[in-house]
Amino acid sequence: MHVPDGFINAPVSAVTGVVAAGAIAVSLRGARRELDERTAPLAGLVAAFIFAVQMLNFPVAAGTSGHLLGGALAAILVGPYTGVLCVSVVLLMQGILFADGGLTALGVNITDMAIVTTVVSYALFRGLVKVLPRTRRSITVASFVAALLSVPAAAVAFTLIYAVGGTTDIAITKVATAMIGVHVLIGIGEAVITALTVGAVVAVRPDLVYGARGLQQRLKLRVNGELVDTPAAPAATPAPVAARSSHRTVWITGLVTSLVLAGFVSFYASASPDGLEKVAKDKGIDAKTKKHATEDSSPLAGYGVKDVSDARVSGGLAGVIGVGVTVVAGTGVFWAVRRRRTTDTSPTSVPEGV
Repeated sequence: MHVPDGFINAPVSAVTGVVAAGAIAVSLRGARRELDERTAPLAGLVAAFIFAVQMLNFPVAAGTSGHLLGGALAAILVGPYTGVLCVSVVLLMQGILFADGGLTALGVNITDMAIVTTVVSYALFRGLVKVLPRTRRSITVASFVAALLSVPAAAVAFTLIYAVGGTTDIAITKVATAMIGVHVLIGIGEAVITALTVGAVVAVRPDLVYGARGLQQRLKLRVNGELVDTPAAPAATPAPVAARSSHRTVWITGLVTSLVLAGFVSFYASASPDGLEKVAKDKGIDAKTKKHATEDSSPLAGYGVKDVSDARVSGGLAGVIGVGVTVVAGTGVFWAVRRRRTTDTSPTSVPEGV
C-alpha cells in the first residue's frame, strides 16, 4: 500500500500533505490523554513491531503478496490518536531510510495507511465492543473484524485519491475493482496478525491494552444487603512491583520478537509484489512512477545494507537497524508527548494575595 512518487499529481499530494499534517497535530494533542508512564514506552514498541511485521509479506493470490498496515493494531493497543502517530513514525522511517513510499507521496501514505485505517478500525472496534459481552475473547473478536475491514477501507481511500489526482488515465472502476478485491484478501492476514497480537497482550496484561480498558469488572461489596462497587484506587498510587516487572517483561518480549521478525524471519517473506504494486503493474498505474529521492543515497534503501554482499545478512541487518531506529524515534516522540501532558496538568502557582 506504500504509494511511490509519481502515482498522484503534485496538487493532490500537497493537499494530502496538509491533511496529514493536520491529523498529526490533532493526534499529538489527543495522545496526551491516552499516554501515561506505562503506555508511552509501549507505544514506541508498537511502532517498532509494526515496522518489523511490515517486512513480512505473505502470499494472498497467484503472484501477489500483502503485509500488515498496522492501523487497527496500533489503535487498539495504545489508542486511536497514538495509533496515528505510531503508523506515521513507521512511514517516515521507511520513506527516509529505506526508500519505501515516495517522499512527495508521504502525505498520501499517512492519510491512507495511518489515518484511514486507524479511524475506521477503531470506530468499528468500539462499536463491536459495546454490543459484545465484556470478555477478553470479545476484544480479540472485535480486533479481528476491525482489522479485516480497515484494509479494504484503505484501498477505497487510495482509489478515491487516485480518481482525483491520478497521473495516468485508467478507468476508475477497474482500479477500484482490482484494489478492493485483492485487499479484502490482504485484510484477512491483517486480521489474523492483529487478533493474535492483541489477544496475546490481553491475556498477559489487559491493563496495557487501550481498547480493553474498563474490561475488568470492579469488585463488589455487600453493604446493608446491597452490592456496591469497591472504591477505585487513587490515581497517584504507584503500580505494584510485580506489575512493573510484568510491564518490563512485555516490553522486552515485544522488542526481542520485533528484532527476530525483522532480522531473521523477514528473509523468508514472499518476494511477490504487494497488492498495490500488482494492481499498478497490471492496470498501468505505474506508468509515471518516479525514482525515490533517497534510492541512491540511503545506505538502507531497499531494506538492505549497502556494500554487504550476502543478501541474508544485508536484509537482516537492515531490519534490525530499522527496528532500533523506529523504537528510539517512537519512544522519544511519545515520551515528549507524555511530558507535555504532565506539564499541562501540573498545578499552577497561586497568585499572591489569593
